[in-house]
Parts: sequence; C-alpha cells; structure tokens
Amino acid sequence: MNATVKAKLTHCALFVSDMERMLDFYTRFIGLSVTDRGTAKSAEVEMVFLSNDPDEHHQFVLVTGRPENVEFHLNQQFSFLVENLDQLRSVHALAEAEKSPNLRSATHGNAWSIYFDDPEGNLIEIYVHTPWYIPQPHLVPLDLAKSNAEITDETERHCQEYAGYQSAAQRKSDMARMMDARS
Repeated sequence: MNATVKAKLTHCALFVSDMERMLDFYTRFIGLSVTDRGTAKSAEVEMVFLSNDPDEHHQFVLVTGRPENVEFHLNQQFSFLVENLDQLRSVHALAEAEKSPNLRSATHGNAWSIYFDDPEGNLIEIYVHTPWYIPQPHLVPLDLAKSNAEITDETERHCQEYAGYQSAAQRKSDMARMMDARS
C-alpha cells in the first residue's frame, strides 16, 4: 500500500548564544509560554520548550550552542500568526520601543505583516491573515497608522487589481481539493 502522508509542521528549534535574552524576547514579543526546560544529556545543551497551544507541548524550542562567528543565518525567517491588526500594531509598537533592527511593515495581499530581527539577528515575521488571496510572492508597504477600515479597504482594492485574485475561503477550498487529489 502506498499511503500519502500529510504531515503537519508543529514546531521548530533554534540554536541561541544568549538563552535568557532570547527567552525574554520570545515570551514578551511573541507571547510564548515556557512548557519545559532542561539539559539534554546526549548533547549537553540547555533546551527551553515554548508554546501557546495547550494541545502542543512545544511549538518552538530554544537550544544553547549557537557558534559565535556564524556568518549567515540558516533560517530564512520565523513567522508567527496573530489574530488581528490591533495585535499586529501592539507587537509593532513593542518592536519600535525596543529599537528592534530592520522593523518594517508590509501587505502580501493574503496577509498583513511586520518584520524585524530578534536579539540574535534572526528574521521574525508577525502576520495576520486577510480575507483575500493573490499569487505570491507579493509585497507592498503597509501603513499601520491607518485605521483598520482604511487598511482593509486599501488592501482589498489592491488585491482586486491582480490576476489570480480570489477570496481566501475560495483559495482554501481550491487548495484542499488539490491536496486531496494527491491522496
């Protein structure tokens, strides 16, 4: 029998240099909670397990042992979903107050996002789903000083200008059919 596996990504781990600084960042900025903490006997590294989902023991793990002179980051970015534009603005305000490097905001049509670096230079995206879809990649600046209604109206008008525009619900339905066809 040749069953198609449909794995769901549930967590990732990040090597860090300064555990306490990184733990402070991911608990304050992202709102993750520590679910466990300990030293792995096999590798003698400290591991802190974090989650915001009671069904998942951990969604993110911080692990000591990051080499001092890493010339590039092995990850492209870590992305975290928030519920609405107001939460996105709250994280943006915190990142601004903390002078987080490379802070910027954008819309992708299918999401409103902010980007900035964590304390060790890893790119972080915080985003909110929009009710629309347009083909990706797509990125235009986003002004979070505007009202939710203004942002919503501008984004919808912008999305409607692109071939492939559809509602997020229709896109989800199309993707489900495509994924089911693989089974």
